[in-house]
Amino acid sequence: MKVVKYLPVTREECLKLGWDELDIIIVTGDAYIDHPAFGAAIIGRFLVANGFRVGIIPQPNWKSDTDFLRLGKPKLFFGVTAGNLDSMVNHYTAQRKIRSEDAYSPAGKAGLRPDRATIVYTQRLKQIFKGVPVILGGIEASLRRIPHYDFWSDKVRNSVLLDSKADLLIYGMAEKTVLKVAMQLSTGVSIKELKDLPGTVTNVSEVPDSAVLLPDYEKVYTPDLFWEMNRMFHQQNRFKTLYQRSGMQYLKHNLPETPLDTGKLDEIYALPFARKPHPIYKNIHIPAFEQIKNSITSHRGCFGGCHFCSLNYHQGKYIQSRSITSIVDEVDKLREQDYFFGTVSDIGGPSANMYGMECRDLKCPRKSCIYPKVCEKLDTTHKSYMKLLEEVRHVDGVNHVFVSSGIRADLALKNMKFIELLVKYHTGGRLKIAPEHKSDKVLKLMNKQTFSTYQEYVKLFSNYCEQYGFKHQLTPYIMVGHPGTTLKEAVDLAVYLKENNLKLKQVQEFTPTPMTISSCMYYTGRDFDTGNELYIPKGREVKLQKAIVQWFKPENRKYVIEILKKAERNSLLSFFLEPEPPNKEF
Repeated sequence: MKVVKYLPVTREECLKLGWDELDIIIVTGDAYIDHPAFGAAIIGRFLVANGFRVGIIPQPNWKSDTDFLRLGKPKLFFGVTAGNLDSMVNHYTAQRKIRSEDAYSPAGKAGLRPDRATIVYTQRLKQIFKGVPVILGGIEASLRRIPHYDFWSDKVRNSVLLDSKADLLIYGMAEKTVLKVAMQLSTGVSIKELKDLPGTVTNVSEVPDSAVLLPDYEKVYTPDLFWEMNRMFHQQNRFKTLYQRSGMQYLKHNLPETPLDTGKLDEIYALPFARKPHPIYKNIHIPAFEQIKNSITSHRGCFGGCHFCSLNYHQGKYIQSRSITSIVDEVDKLREQDYFFGTVSDIGGPSANMYGMECRDLKCPRKSCIYPKVCEKLDTTHKSYMKLLEEVRHVDGVNHVFVSSGIRADLALKNMKFIELLVKYHTGGRLKIAPEHKSDKVLKLMNKQTFSTYQEYVKLFSNYCEQYGFKHQLTPYIMVGHPGTTLKEAVDLAVYLKENNLKLKQVQEFTPTPMTISSCMYYTGRDFDTGNELYIPKGREVKLQKAIVQWFKPENRKYVIEILKKAERNSLLSFFLEPEPPNKEF
């Protein structure tokens, strides 16, 4: 097979490769960037490496047939993904306002993908290519694979598989599963026969007598049954096949695919990525690429189990780490790029310092390996990660190696030497860390450690900075509006920030993303663990919480006064509205 510099996006490119017919065509809501940080590129490259002819249609105009017809009819199937983000998260803010930019589009242009892109693309393909299987993948499909609360329509929607009328849904990091599907279909097996593959969701007409049944879809719009369904799903989906009646059929949620081992992960990241956007973009700036082009993915997965985070449901709970050799080899490839000037901007994953902390107890029922306390089965010495960073630090042509994907403070505190090395070598002026809030009550609802953990880390980090003469700063991630957060907790958080002169340019408003535990709490008004009634801030109150946390902005002054009066904290008016000291913004 010829060397494929880029997956073909036009018929002419197919013919240059000698491909008169494609086996698989991937339709994606993102621009096509041939880099391992982008799902469509990884899946496409992986399938090509296994002998399949794959093309890609990036950001098709869904209002016309033209783009969908560009590569013809695939021999096996269409793969559909909304892109690296859920299309609704991509389009709308936490206040349901339309975003003005799309980081995954050329020049950051918004509007190049539709709302609910997975459904829209699938329906267009079904109309144009009768009888051709359509298979869903990517994070939008993963997080909408079962009935879920949809914040943007404020209702419970059905599985995206059934809503879109696709033939199969692959959830998670899909390499192993998509290859099995492609190989089966290439031997003449019908898509309708693929009902039992790990890592898939499908629909069936009947269920076995021993089936574990979730509450019927038609009933889970009630908060009580929605809470019950989510409790059952989160407790059992990793261990049992689950079924759910929807009309005259059943949704079948198969067990997850087993995690990739280090060797297979190394093979994937060794694929011949161009590490650049496709030439069709003619060097137009694509913000998402600019953010990650000098970074390296060291591992997948997250065992943190934060209730508001969706990564666990897509990348999985189990850490899958690449070898140091594989990562060093990728750094060597990075050095060859014309945009690399000696700084590796990041080596990490969802939480950077989980690298090498692998646990293969696939039957463990814990939803978090580190909450309420760190599991004894984990090797929390950080030896693997420290060795990795040291190896890359000594690669010729590498001047700096930074950790910018964020770390878990509760894990970092298990090894003081790791914190010291972060300060000495791997902090590029600022290091991201996520206390999320100050209130321990709110942190418990988030499934995160107490605020004292963050404070302990800040103290150690600051001491090392002083010892080595650095002026590094920590950039705290803060979230407002999470279920259970009242005005009182918001004011207490703001007081802490102001007392420490921390002016946060970016504060995250809680957004109920599909499938997360926090979203379940938001919709049901119930504590996920206890079932007790829970206060849920919404709409304007979330805006007020954000305003008090960003008290220093002139436009927030009137909101600060309003929230202090509502919280009966008028004594703090002069504290927040007095003249400000010099800026220390983050």
